[in-house]
Amino acid sequence: MNRRDAVVALLVLGAAPRAFAQKAGNSKRIGFLSSTSAAATAIWFACFKDGLAKLGWNEGQTIAIERRALQGGPELLPALAGELIRLNPDLIVAVGTPAAQVLHRATRDLPVAFVMVSDPVASGIVKSLARPEANVTGVSNFLPATTGKLLEFTKVVLPGASRIAFVYDPANAGKLLELQELRASAPVRGVSIEPHEVRTPADIERAFAAMTKSPPGALIIPADGVTNSSLRRIVALAAKIRRPAIYQTREFVDAGGFMSYGLNTCQHFRRAASYVDRLLKGAKPGDLPVEQPTTFELVINLKTAKALGLTIPRELLLRADEVIQ
Repeated sequence: MNRRDAVVALLVLGAAPRAFAQKAGNSKRIGFLSSTSAAATAIWFACFKDGLAKLGWNEGQTIAIERRALQGGPELLPALAGELIRLNPDLIVAVGTPAAQVLHRATRDLPVAFVMVSDPVASGIVKSLARPEANVTGVSNFLPATTGKLLEFTKVVLPGASRIAFVYDPANAGKLLELQELRASAPVRGVSIEPHEVRTPADIERAFAAMTKSPPGALIIPADGVTNSSLRRIVALAAKIRRPAIYQTREFVDAGGFMSYGLNTCQHFRRAASYVDRLLKGAKPGDLPVEQPTTFELVINLKTAKALGLTIPRELLLRADEVIQ
C-alpha cells in the first residue's frame, strides 16, 4: 500500500496521531486495533470498557484509549498498527486474528493483549497456550471443539438437511480447523459440507449468489473479522434465500438471525480487560497463559424460525440459554 492510501485509510478512521498527548496526562495509554469495523465492534468495545471500569480503569481519568478499526481490506491493517505503535502506548489490544498477527510481526517491545483469536498457536501468534513467551498473550475464542455442536443443532431442527454451507475466511487458521471439525462430523450426521470462502464483503455477495442458484439445507456462519463486519448483510442475505443459519455469536441472532451457539462475546471482552489490568500493573505477557473459553450459550430467535416456517423441537428450546420471541 502506498503512502497516499495509508493516509486516506487513517483519515477515514479518524486517526489522531497526537491524541494521547492531548488527553492522556499521567494516565495509562492503551491502543485498540480491531480486524472488524468500528460499528460491528461497538457493543464489544463497550463491554471491554465496562470490564476495565470494574477494575478501576476509567477512560478519561486513569486511562486513555486510542482506537483503530478496519474499514476495508486486511491490507490496511499494517498501516493502522504502525500508527498505534508510533503513539507509544503502554500496551495494545488486538481484536481478531489478523490484528493480532500484524501486531505480532510489527512489535516485540510493546505488550499486546488479544481477544477474539480463534487459534493463536496455529496462527503463529504465540508459542504455546501455557507459555506464550515474547510480548503477546490474551483470551482465545478457540471453538473447533464446539463446531460439531453447530452441526448437531442444525440437524435437530432440520433432520432432512443433507447439504450444509460453511461461510468462512480461509486466511484465518482457526476457521480452517473448524472446517476440518465439520467435515469430520459430517458423515456421522449424514450431511456434506459445502465451504464458501470469503475474504472481503464482495466475496460474501458472491457466496450468497452461488447459494441462490443452488440453495443448501442450512448455513453455518463462524465468527471472524469478515463475517462480523458484514453481520447485518449476512443476516439479510440468509433471509433472502430463506435458509436457516446458525452462528457462533449471538449478535447475529439479535440482528434477526436464526440461532447461535458459542461464547458470550461481551463476557469475552470483559475477560480481555482483566489481561489489560494485569499488564498495566507490570505483569509480563509471556508469563500469562492464554485463556480459552469454558462456557457457551445457545440463543434461538423464534420470530425468525416462524418466518422460515420452522418448528423448534421442545428439547432444543429447553436447552436454550435465551429464546428471542
